[in-house]
Amino acid sequence: MTPTSTSTPTSSSTEVASPAGRRGSLGPIGLVFAGGVSVQFGGALAVTLMPRAGALGVVSLRLLVAAVVLLLVCRPRLRGHSRADWGTVVVFGIAMAAMNGLFYQAVDRIPLGPAVTLEVLGPLALSVLASRRAVNVVWAGLALVGVFLLGGGDFGDLDPAGVAFALGAGAMWAAYIVFSARTGRRFPQADGLALAMAVGAVLFLPLGIAESGTKLLDPVTFALGAGVALLSSVLPYTLELLALRRLPASTFAILMSLEPAIAATAGFLILDQALSALQAAAIALVIAASMGAVRTQVGRGRAKDVS
Repeated sequence: MTPTSTSTPTSSSTEVASPAGRRGSLGPIGLVFAGGVSVQFGGALAVTLMPRAGALGVVSLRLLVAAVVLLLVCRPRLRGHSRADWGTVVVFGIAMAAMNGLFYQAVDRIPLGPAVTLEVLGPLALSVLASRRAVNVVWAGLALVGVFLLGGGDFGDLDPAGVAFALGAGAMWAAYIVFSARTGRRFPQADGLALAMAVGAVLFLPLGIAESGTKLLDPVTFALGAGVALLSSVLPYTLELLALRRLPASTFAILMSLEPAIAATAGFLILDQALSALQAAAIALVIAASMGAVRTQVGRGRAKDVS
């Protein structure tokens, strides 16, 4: 990537304008999927860590380690940025910290699958609000049916506080999508992400210390927390930031509908949470919606090429 910010991203219409561009148009889709796999398996690992460090402690470790890694790798410039640039980074960091904190409070009270199912409603709502194409409403509606089926069709037996935390995390997830895209346009490479992660870590660390104290210094706990940070923050957020430079927010938000399916798979493999026939059908609906979003995005680029 070149070290410029506003001129670095190439529009999706240009990317699809040639045969090579059409083959590369699936690149950001692959980035989103890889990020989803990483973050959900990291989330499953975080659930196993919570008895040792608490929900706030896990979030603090995740943000702190991720911030250190990204700052060392990216070494972002602190000078030469406008007030608007810094404002974008700060809001991005706040949204990131709030999204993580609320989500881990949710999975501390309700199972991973339903928590992600409720959380993904935020990106789905964003996809409907941000899209200017009627077909995206169809894909969002199909995905919405799928996420509710994945939750068993009834969330009434879940802890109300856990449900509220998951919905709040969904709202912050929508904000994360918006400000991740803005940050990617204003800062080169992953510099903005590194700075935003540092903001989130500084804001959240006092909460983690207050809840977990010296437990955070335990070598095993810290090592597991570092693993969660790499799987759930460093890798997926970097991939998503790169993807959002080439995907519209509405398409990206619908692709987030894959998260409950990935979370259910991670829960089955790591947490022994079996899938029912209804949940399997829900996964199929969610994947169908995501595939539809991909085809819509690629088809839109081809239509521009023809015109």
